[in-house]
Amino acid sequence: MKLGLAVAFLGATILAGTASAADKRWDGADDLPVNPLACSAGEANAAPAAKPYDGGKPTNAADKAGKPITLVDVPKLIGIGYFNATTKGMQEAAKALGNVTVKTDGPTEAKIDEQIKFIDNYITSGVDGILFAANDPVAIAPVLKKALSKGIHVVGYDANSAPDAREWFVNQAEFNGIAKAMMDSMAKEAGEDKSFAIVTSTFTTPNQARWIAEMWAYAQKCHPKLKWLETVEAQEDNNLSFNQATTLINKHGDKLAGLFGMTSVATPASAEAVTKAKLCGKVAVVGLATPNAMKPYVNADCVKSVVLWNPVDLGYAATYVMRAVVDGSLKPGATSVDAGKLGKLNVVNGSEILLGSPFIFTKQNIKDFDF
Repeated sequence: MKLGLAVAFLGATILAGTASAADKRWDGADDLPVNPLACSAGEANAAPAAKPYDGGKPTNAADKAGKPITLVDVPKLIGIGYFNATTKGMQEAAKALGNVTVKTDGPTEAKIDEQIKFIDNYITSGVDGILFAANDPVAIAPVLKKALSKGIHVVGYDANSAPDAREWFVNQAEFNGIAKAMMDSMAKEAGEDKSFAIVTSTFTTPNQARWIAEMWAYAQKCHPKLKWLETVEAQEDNNLSFNQATTLINKHGDKLAGLFGMTSVATPASAEAVTKAKLCGKVAVVGLATPNAMKPYVNADCVKSVVLWNPVDLGYAATYVMRAVVDGSLKPGATSVDAGKLGKLNVVNGSEILLGSPFIFTKQNIKDFDF
């Protein structure tokens, strides 16, 4: 991480935005209700209201039940570790199933126009199914609907489209699941009655705002003695994230026992700030980030846990879901789907398949991942 002159701003007051949230709900960017999970594994979760299937349907799709099928996977972009990992999972699933051929192809930059061209070309050349991770949920919808109109099955993973533009979406983790993993890790590492602060992107970024809203609700329910000092914005900028984290450290001093990073930029930047301040072991850093960005801090014992999901399993699940769709064993109204070594995955939110709980990277397992 190149921080350069950022260190010179250690003492500056550079909080682009702050929000105290010690005893009031973090409202974030929407008015959606929160749904905190159970505090312990043995406690039942509140069942969300059932939602009817809202996905699309292919027109006159060929009957390929049990027969060999050819799929194309068009992720946001190719050539990066994250999507190399989802591709690996797809190949593992194809081998396990024995009657699926899947090829990953796509743009080398995360540009929606390029992604649309790749999908359109494969519609023309002919495939049985398209797997995708959308660069833009709205802009990608027309070409996916075109695929459905040609009888091609469509399943999304990682990043969704408009629901009616695909049949199913494999959701890597739900907001309340991420919230639980984050708050449980912080309480364990910093202490149940300690204080923490959050470095996020902006207060209005939908994913981060939802995660924080669910974190607030889960903390109220399961870790009520944790003290929430404030939340600051950092725009997903390396230097600003580092400076914001450093300012929080300087501002709160011994009160600060933990920092949350809500983005893959904010988390390593917060870890770097704690390292520079020589507070490893005194200020816990918990956040969402990729393993490669966090390995230096985890291996140095400055960060104990990184929250994300397993992209290999995500690609594996998406391929099994596609096979089940083609076979007709996954239909609207289904409550679960068989995903091979992953077992049965639940249908949630109408037409989404939930991969499961977030994955926690630690010093023991982080070396096994390269993305």
